[in-house]
Amino acid sequence: MTWGWWLVTLFGWTGLQELPALFTEAEQREIDRLSPLPKAPVDETNRFADDPAAARLGQYLFFDPRFSANGEISCATCHDPALGFADGQSLGEGLEVLPRHTPSIWNSAYSRWLFWDGRTDSLWSQAMRPMESAVEMGGHRLQFFQLLQNDAALREAYQQVVGDLPTLEVPAENLGDWAARWETMDPSDQSQVTEVFVNLAKCIAAYERRLVSRNSVFDRFVEGFRRGHKAALSSLSPAAQRGLKTFVGRGNCTLCHHGPTLSDGEFHDIRVPDGDGGEPTDSGRFGGVPTLLADEFNARGPYSDDTGGKAARRLKFLVNSPENWGTFKTPSLRNVARTAPYMHQGQFSTLREVVEYYSTLESARPPGHHGGEQILVPLFLSDEEIDDLVAFLESLTDEEIDPLLRKGPSSPLFIE
Repeated sequence: MTWGWWLVTLFGWTGLQELPALFTEAEQREIDRLSPLPKAPVDETNRFADDPAAARLGQYLFFDPRFSANGEISCATCHDPALGFADGQSLGEGLEVLPRHTPSIWNSAYSRWLFWDGRTDSLWSQAMRPMESAVEMGGHRLQFFQLLQNDAALREAYQQVVGDLPTLEVPAENLGDWAARWETMDPSDQSQVTEVFVNLAKCIAAYERRLVSRNSVFDRFVEGFRRGHKAALSSLSPAAQRGLKTFVGRGNCTLCHHGPTLSDGEFHDIRVPDGDGGEPTDSGRFGGVPTLLADEFNARGPYSDDTGGKAARRLKFLVNSPENWGTFKTPSLRNVARTAPYMHQGQFSTLREVVEYYSTLESARPPGHHGGEQILVPLFLSDEEIDDLVAFLESLTDEEIDPLLRKGPSSPLFIE
């Protein structure tokens, strides 16, 4: 029996005038796979991943601009809670304008690979990159260590989570900038400072793991379908239901946007034109794979808390190939309506522009040397079908987390 006939039985023909999208059994199975979002997977590489004291310290660090070169940029500068934990700009901007769009960190705990090119494989190793990047926050791990030494509350919070801060002497300012001072240190002292930096990043990851979105209108609709709750079923507008039917049906969107995260977590070249209109120069995943494999902060590196676990084993079988050139990670569609603009350079300003692109492929780059995505074909949607798909994508919004998670806490200390 199809969902359509099931709805007829439940509501009768008159009631179905409010629920016009009738789903086949195949479509029902696809929808079943999209919700609910389960508990975030365990991160065996981070022993602090689910420690509430670590999450509290991490949240404080996330909003603290002192961990930047100019004292003005924090993680929250580019991942603003008011902007869907993104920044609302086509290209990210820290100390300089960046070459890629800032992705949202909603539900990032579910990602196998981080960044558009997947060059890190954990939330904590991802958090380290912007903090020391010369074009983003521009800080230095030795700077961070000294900040903990000099800030009693931070030091106490670190001790609460990790243990005592190592007793080290930070080289004097007259020896040069942070990098120059770093070079004067004994390698064993450098290693201890790096360990502190890693622990701070693992605390930031513990906070980010709490940014989970699983109670959208769409989620309630699916639950209503399963349980036969009329109120939940009617919560999804007729337009959104029609859009959902297209999404799981002839649109074939679930080839890449499947599962409860509505992403395959992998990398594709959908031939979107570069933001400047020129030929693409960003290698995407092709550059990300060797960077990840060489990274001492990856899942099998010395700073991982489980060098033989599932995440580490993934790296053992990770290989690069020319087909990876110019491919970028499939973003999750949860809260997608709150994270404009879209694509890896923010090429599209609205969801409607995104759907129109998939409908016509009018501005698509010609297939490259390896042919691009073979499954990418124009959908030739009508204006109404485009509106319906946008309505469905808007139904994936849920930003109702604990309001206290949306701002910097007054203290880094966790109090039960």
